[in-house]
Amino acid sequence: MQNTLRCVTGIFLAAMLATSPASGQDYPNRPIRVLVPAAPGGIGDILPRLLGAKLAESGNVTMIVGNRTGGAGAIATTDVAKAPPDGYLLIMGNQGSLAIRPLLTKVPYDPIKDLAPVILMVTVPNILVVHPSVPAKNLKELIALAKASPGKLSYASQAVGASGHIAGELFKLSAGVDITHVPYRGAAPAAKDLAAGHVTMMFDVVSLALGPIKSGAVRAIGVASKERVSVLPDVPTLGEQGFPDEIGAWFGLLAPAGTPAPVIAWLNRETNKAFSQPDARGKFTAQGAAMPLGTPEAFGKFIADQTARFSEVIKRAGIKVQ
Repeated sequence: MQNTLRCVTGIFLAAMLATSPASGQDYPNRPIRVLVPAAPGGIGDILPRLLGAKLAESGNVTMIVGNRTGGAGAIATTDVAKAPPDGYLLIMGNQGSLAIRPLLTKVPYDPIKDLAPVILMVTVPNILVVHPSVPAKNLKELIALAKASPGKLSYASQAVGASGHIAGELFKLSAGVDITHVPYRGAAPAAKDLAAGHVTMMFDVVSLALGPIKSGAVRAIGVASKERVSVLPDVPTLGEQGFPDEIGAWFGLLAPAGTPAPVIAWLNRETNKAFSQPDARGKFTAQGAAMPLGTPEAFGKFIADQTARFSEVIKRAGIKVQ
């Protein structure tokens, strides 16, 4: 009798563990929160809101999105890195908070050790644009112009350490030119000064540069991607012009390290499903973005590769945060 009771108890405990929050088998059974380390309105904010809408359509799942700015994404990322690893608090990570900022300054989290990749959702290439008054019509002419007047040309960036800054320094190193960096506090003021002719050029993300390019406020020189983007089919890549520099912005979902594998798998599967739908995917591809999606492992490798690449450029260019 005693042995029977022990056997029954063992089976009961095993069943409880299999469906406990630690195992993630009953996930999700309450609202999922996603922190966005940026102000409302950008791609990194739209992505989780659209995902939440798709999850609500497909089942009784609630996703709550909150914006928490500060520290170039470090504040929100730290909150998630230190949260219980149960899948109910996630971060919308990006190249700045995961692969650039930790290389430039001390942050209270390790993006590799403290966070678990879920899925790479969107990548948006940078595009090199110039003010219409610049006589160069292609990359070769622009490089020749820069070499003829060292230090005279200038490029705007969204901030020190932003993807546009890294792209600008990578271009300077690749082309061997001296171009003055002019950092701004955000993409909008940088683009505004470029359109006004206060700076010569800028590496902006395609989604933000589309309007100014089509209106004639700026002229596109080349896209920093492997292939041309469908929304600007006549603009060649930098690689086609002899400088295969590929860089841009990207956004992906991450959970605290130690989150159960079934939870990561559920989030990955449902996100893949949501953004495989044409209406959801089309919102981003229409802006020149790509949606890699894929596995958590692929996203983890992507972050590691991007970090290694940014680290090399930052060291060679001597980029520092003041």
